[in-house]
Amino acid sequence: MKFKAQDKQNQLIENITANHLVVGVDIAQENHVARAVNFRGIALGNPLEFSNDEGGFRSLDRWIRDLLSSYKLTQIIVGMEPTGHYWLNLAHWLKDTKIEAVLVNPHLVKKNKENRDNTRSKSDKKDALVIADMVKNGYYSPIRFHSAQYEELRVLMANRETVVKRLVSAVNQIHRWVDIVFPELRQVFKILTCKSALVTLRLFPLPADLSKLEPTDVIAEWKKSMKRHSGVRRAKLLIDLAKKSVGSIQATHARFRGVR
Repeated sequence: MKFKAQDKQNQLIENITANHLVVGVDIAQENHVARAVNFRGIALGNPLEFSNDEGGFRSLDRWIRDLLSSYKLTQIIVGMEPTGHYWLNLAHWLKDTKIEAVLVNPHLVKKNKENRDNTRSKSDKKDALVIADMVKNGYYSPIRFHSAQYEELRVLMANRETVVKRLVSAVNQIHRWVDIVFPELRQVFKILTCKSALVTLRLFPLPADLSKLEPTDVIAEWKKSMKRHSGVRRAKLLIDLAKKSVGSIQATHARFRGVR
């Protein structure tokens, strides 16, 4: 049996009853704005601006309870846009307070701005009202909270992705540095990210630093950072290549500060 999208839309609309207070919240970094409508879309009460902290959430709760009492309503549903990560604290607080929270599509919010006043004007109060209207019309989706284990895994994966991006960026900087300043280094170290190559770049970032040294000097410096160094043959080759390097000598100190 096929399940049509219209059937799902109807279920979401039917979920909003005459006893519902429908609240739309325009999410921001520090201060949110809430507007409320009934199941017919009639605006109820005054807008509320509240801060993204415990005090602000308590003021939202008092505002909702006052509207429920004033208009003789018994059920609550709160809609919001998933704006960045700013909505997460409010969503978790609503869950703990046993208030149903749902999400609306930001793209559809932008498209529905003209439904209220036939203008494309934008304000926090208007956006909150548009969100409430969308929830009333069934254009929302439930918030699915995951288990603590899943959330921890998700955060770890995000952290890993950030570390990998930084690592790739650092490796690209090393390759660029070598290509411009000391391209002959690839004749000594085939892999520029091996320990010997990285130690060499840290100790002698410029060919001019190497050309003044003897192989014994290079080996002595290697021994301070590595138990197993690259040997006399490579040290001699490194110095010979540095003396006849075709690498750029312009703005080398500025480049060095950039990669560091």
